[in-house]
Amino acid sequence: MSDVVHDGEVLWQPADGDTPAVRDFMAHVADERGLKLLDYHELWTWSTTEPEDFWASVCTYFGLDSLAAHRTLSSRAMPGAKWFAGATLNFATHALAAGDPDDVAVIGADESGAVVRLTRRQLRDDVAHLAATLSSVGVERGDVVVGYLPNVPQAITAFLAVASLGAIWSSVGQDYSAPAVIDRFAQLAPVVLVAADGYLYGGKEHDRRGQVDEVRAALVSLRATVLVDHIGSGTLRVEGAIAWRDAVAPRPAAPVVDVPFDHPLWVLFSSGTTGLPKGLVHGHGGILLESLKQMRLHWDTGRGDVVFWYTSPSWVMWNLLMSNLVTGAAVVCYDGSPTYPDPSAMWKLVDDLGVTFFGTSPGYLQASERHGVRPRTDHNLGSLRAMGSTGSPLPPDVHRWARDEAGRFPLWSMSGGTDVAGAFAGGSPLVPVWAGELSAPCLGVAIEAWGDDGKPVVQGSVGELVITMPMPSMPVSLWNDPDGARYKETYFSFFPGAWRQGDWITITERGSLVIHGRSDSTLNRNGVRMGSADIYAAVEEVPSVVESLILGVEQSDGGYWMPLFIVLEPDVVLDESLVEMIRAAIRTHASPRHVPDEIIQVRGIPHTRTGKKLEVPLKRILQGIMPEGTLNPDAVDDPALVQAFVDIAAERLIT
Repeated sequence: MSDVVHDGEVLWQPADGDTPAVRDFMAHVADERGLKLLDYHELWTWSTTEPEDFWASVCTYFGLDSLAAHRTLSSRAMPGAKWFAGATLNFATHALAAGDPDDVAVIGADESGAVVRLTRRQLRDDVAHLAATLSSVGVERGDVVVGYLPNVPQAITAFLAVASLGAIWSSVGQDYSAPAVIDRFAQLAPVVLVAADGYLYGGKEHDRRGQVDEVRAALVSLRATVLVDHIGSGTLRVEGAIAWRDAVAPRPAAPVVDVPFDHPLWVLFSSGTTGLPKGLVHGHGGILLESLKQMRLHWDTGRGDVVFWYTSPSWVMWNLLMSNLVTGAAVVCYDGSPTYPDPSAMWKLVDDLGVTFFGTSPGYLQASERHGVRPRTDHNLGSLRAMGSTGSPLPPDVHRWARDEAGRFPLWSMSGGTDVAGAFAGGSPLVPVWAGELSAPCLGVAIEAWGDDGKPVVQGSVGELVITMPMPSMPVSLWNDPDGARYKETYFSFFPGAWRQGDWITITERGSLVIHGRSDSTLNRNGVRMGSADIYAAVEEVPSVVESLILGVEQSDGGYWMPLFIVLEPDVVLDESLVEMIRAAIRTHASPRHVPDEIIQVRGIPHTRTGKKLEVPLKRILQGIMPEGTLNPDAVDDPALVQAFVDIAAERLIT
């Protein structure tokens, strides 16, 4: 990938009189350590060169005295870093303790226009009662409870109840089909399933009781199912399930279980390109520290804020949205399409609910622009003071459109992920926002751009995103990886001792970052990631389909092209009926969000000589890189098959 030309236009500047929490934190560091840090760059440099001191100061600033009493970091080795050995805590305690009892904690909204609000007191009561119900069916510390749910308040309640018991949570949105859910949850041997009867999307109610039954039948470890009546108005049932209203009925509380700092809090699924999805295990303590740092010191959210990020329980942004509870902010859960009944739907929601921080994606911003939406002209966005964008790189022209049409406040483009349940780079209230760029690396994230030789590239050049110091929110393990071999192979085999994320980045002369997309082959449609294996499992069950290859191709104009290449049986020609059959299979058995942009018939799919599809090299060819720059013909089972992809790339570049 060639070096990039940076736009450089400043879209937002901090004002001299601004007093964000991060400035107060710098004063705290000065008082505590006698260290006068003059600007964000100096603060970031200290946070990455002296991580022990930085994270200790985070603890004292946020009143986490029980953590501050322990040694911060026993070793900087990666993997193997050990944080706050001997400390105990529970994430749910801190999420529930913030704010006053009558403050709104969770707002639930959906396409029907219905809005529900839970106060802090109501959330605490529901969590306590559900935890008691779970305890009564035998849920204990270390057990797994899974959620097959839309983005509704009950999902947050369920997670916090599970966490309070020292049990482990994992969730998937209901747009995932039963086979995709089973591929994830069966690995975990869960003891309880929390599910909804359905979800709303595109003006329709989607009844998922049949999918719930299929999932229940496959999860032989289940002891109980709790059913959320979301679309049935009290009339839909799943046989043998505990109704949500009964599960949160008053009963004697179960005690909150304090656990070690790195005790598993949840399992998030990353999308590998082969085999079953990979389960990433994060700990209570690491997620608490990352949440406080990210939400307070970067997003500057806290009590009085209303935070809304359009997301799904399948995506790590749901976890980040929910984690705003630790700051005292209210969070908004939304079930539905972002563009129903029209592309301005989310802007209207921001207006109606008084949202102060709105998280979205480049795709939604582009859709708004394309359809002539004028957010601050058509709606009163007076409450909105900041925005976030993630899921894919934010093009400069879209960034400018948001400044002109949504408001002259910071829109922070961010990059991080499921891997660390947080951000590697994004914005800061102390740093300008430049068009199409991520303003700065996040505090505590020692980010560099490296070449294949394991050395930093020249400033302004493209390299691999690498983290050179441990972070508390790095996974404590991968699921079913007792010796850590898969964990080490996934993140530390390419550059031993340093974390390789799999993103192409440029660090500019300003210290800002440009993300060019994935350097691996994960599908990343509007921020919702899925492994190609899920697509292949659906497509290759379609009659006449011999083999398939799907690629997510980030393009230079900020677009994202996701073509599906298929090999058909001899004498079978791709026609409209077969195209629709393939699309329906993906929609039904994998995810409607990952239906390809195009389906293209090819003679064959090239593989390595050991049988692995050449996803990454072919993706790079479709981005305009010549074959000799991305693959070795000697490693390909049939090099002649590569030419079809070269021809397609050339045709797209010409047109």
